[in-house]
Amino acid sequence: MTQDQDKKLAVAFVCLGNICRSPMAEAVFAHTVKTQGLESHFSKIESFGTARYHIGESPDERSSSTCEEYGVPVNHRAQQIKDHHFKEFDYIICMDESNFKNLESICKNKTLWNKIHLFGEWDTNGKYNKIVDDPYYGGINGFQYNFNQVKYFSEEFLKREL
Repeated sequence: MTQDQDKKLAVAFVCLGNICRSPMAEAVFAHTVKTQGLESHFSKIESFGTARYHIGESPDERSSSTCEEYGVPVNHRAQQIKDHHFKEFDYIICMDESNFKNLESICKNKTLWNKIHLFGEWDTNGKYNKIVDDPYYGGINGFQYNFNQVKYFSEEFLKREL
């Protein structure tokens, strides 16, 4: 899906709880869009969880501190994706296969399933694992790896989709 010149894209990033991977992906993607001067191409960039575990909470401190270490601001409160969001977003980008299956269950209109993607689809040269693994139960190294993944995937998305 290459962008129509006049259409602004709406992009959502999704993980399970919306406190680690997806808010990091949202922040990194938005920062990359801004630094590349591409803000006019997007109507909104948000993130969600498939579960309601953390609604209203700030991102995990390790996720926020990793982003801030690289000058990427994070301003987010966890929210849960709902069926109506599939009409609002052009891309619903998830972190792993479990999120993918959960999204298909949440989206009642199967014709909108084509909006669901793994973020790793934008790994054009096999540089990283295509799955953005959940770093929650590990150390800071997992968050660092996730940051590098989502930064690279964001850059590749912008090259391919705009």
